[in-house]
Amino acid sequence: MKNGFVKVAAVTPEIIVADCEYNGQAICNKIDEVVKQDVEMVVFPELCVTGYTCTDLFWQTYLIENAYRQVLRIAEYTEGKDILVVVGFPFENEGELFNAAAVMCNGKVIGIVPKKNLPNYAEFYEARHFSEGYEKVRMVQFGGEEVPFGMNIIFKWAENKDFRLSVELCEDVWVPLPPSTNHALAGATVIANLSASDELTGKDIYRRNLVSGQSARLICGYVYADAGEGESSTDFVYGAHNIVAENGNILKEAERFRNENAIAEIDLDRIRNERRKMTTFGRKKDDNYTVVTFSMRASKAKLARKYDQTPFVPHSKKDRDRRCEEILNIQALGLKKRLKHTRAKSAVIGISGGLDSTLALLVTARAFDMLDMDRNNIVAVTMPGFGTTDRTYNNAVELVKILGATLKEINISEAVTLHFKQIEHNPEVRDVTYENSQARQRTLLLMNLANEHNGLVIGTGDLSELALGWATYNGDHMSMYAVNASVPKTLVRHLVKYYSDTCCENELSDILEDILDTPVSPELLPPENGEIAQKTEDLVGPYELHDFYLYYMLRMGYTPEKILELAKNAFDGVYDAKTIKKWLKTFYRRFFAQQFKRSCLPDGPKVGSVAVSPRGDLKMPSDASGREFVERVE
Repeated sequence: MKNGFVKVAAVTPEIIVADCEYNGQAICNKIDEVVKQDVEMVVFPELCVTGYTCTDLFWQTYLIENAYRQVLRIAEYTEGKDILVVVGFPFENEGELFNAAAVMCNGKVIGIVPKKNLPNYAEFYEARHFSEGYEKVRMVQFGGEEVPFGMNIIFKWAENKDFRLSVELCEDVWVPLPPSTNHALAGATVIANLSASDELTGKDIYRRNLVSGQSARLICGYVYADAGEGESSTDFVYGAHNIVAENGNILKEAERFRNENAIAEIDLDRIRNERRKMTTFGRKKDDNYTVVTFSMRASKAKLARKYDQTPFVPHSKKDRDRRCEEILNIQALGLKKRLKHTRAKSAVIGISGGLDSTLALLVTARAFDMLDMDRNNIVAVTMPGFGTTDRTYNNAVELVKILGATLKEINISEAVTLHFKQIEHNPEVRDVTYENSQARQRTLLLMNLANEHNGLVIGTGDLSELALGWATYNGDHMSMYAVNASVPKTLVRHLVKYYSDTCCENELSDILEDILDTPVSPELLPPENGEIAQKTEDLVGPYELHDFYLYYMLRMGYTPEKILELAKNAFDGVYDAKTIKKWLKTFYRRFFAQQFKRSCLPDGPKVGSVAVSPRGDLKMPSDASGREFVERVE
């Protein structure tokens, strides 16, 4: 697939215990099924050629020989199908029997991996039948070919440099030091696990967490194929709990007890970029590993994986509410510490009636409550100017009154007009000087009021504005503590909505709902017929797009063309390709050009995985060029 994706499947065929011929055909049928879905790698369960529940039948030579023949048959069946297949079977070598996985492609078995950890407790008796697998790779005869046999094998796809597969089997991932740990350190980016895990009450939750956690620790894709219907039910039932995970996220999980396929696209770009950034992700020389290179054509299928439009905002309401409460607490605790440390007697905050200043005021009120400080010591300043509308002004005033803060009103029009005369600027010319003079006048007032009241100026600007440079340098760009500095605009809206729904009475909720309904604007140009004339998103583009671009650029390190394709995927039916491309170019231009504003940001708490503070996440030269990024979008 394009853009670093590989399409994988965890598949459970319905088998008949000890009927290898039937099972071999069932596996071939499943291969046909997933090939039609453009799957590039398929993993089948542990011992699925014979059935995991054969128990003492594994001592029957005829069963072992039949399994051998069926593995060769399945391998031959892969000829010309451009798919990597991993199948579980009992493999006899030099008088020992191993619980093993055969990896096959292009009509041949290209490697055999034995199971290391054999459970011999509770309902498991594997040590009764199998020998423990060894790490060191040796060459064995299989189907007339020399084939590598051992745990330490990495299967490398010649046409996809980021796909490197290693294999472990069932219990291997349940032990304190799974083989996959060493595999990942040696360079494996995808782990296949062939499993036969019986179902017990609550075991599925543990299994899911285990697979998810291992993929997170190893920063890898993890494909877990589980035995299911068709296994013997003499004492146990198997649920076919197939799972595909990527770096801690469950991409696809089959419904249990249905032998349902789990098919998903793993993002190898993400794995590569995460490992490159994580300096604590160790590296291990792969001298003890055998690299088996195979060749096959990549699928030309389009990406089926659907991306959320708001990567900073959880999809489910339960997760979203939990995150909102957590972020509000992080913001408030950060401010609490700064107020306490500086022995500030007050907090001074500019209130516009917009979302950002509303959130900052709500956070400040929460911090004051934590310190048992009177909210009267919050000096909330409304500073109407040339562009202020009645709607935002009235909302700001009512918000301050309901929260119990001290309201102070200072009209800046006269002072800014005087300033225009001093710098000889024509007020009829409504350019950047006209706008920025107002922003800097407001910050000047806030800073001096903070001195007057022995307090701190609380910043209101958010992460999205900082990424785009949508702030007046030494105007709203500056404060003494910036509580919103790492909160993206799309999340600001949800934080205020959460507060409205869960943290306040009806009177305050009504004001917050009207603020949520107000267009985003700096209100620096005179209103038109009493309405806001200057809408930010008309000028710089939709914040939902810019937040999407910001996440996948800074958090994932994706290329411009990949971000463009993912944006088309996420916003299909919302924005056309031309619009998405236009604003992506704007994003890159502004992001690179405005770094000088981010290089001298005030302190503020980091709340998520993306931030632009020079003391935290982003070390970037102010004079770096974004030309090639913009051109790459084309």
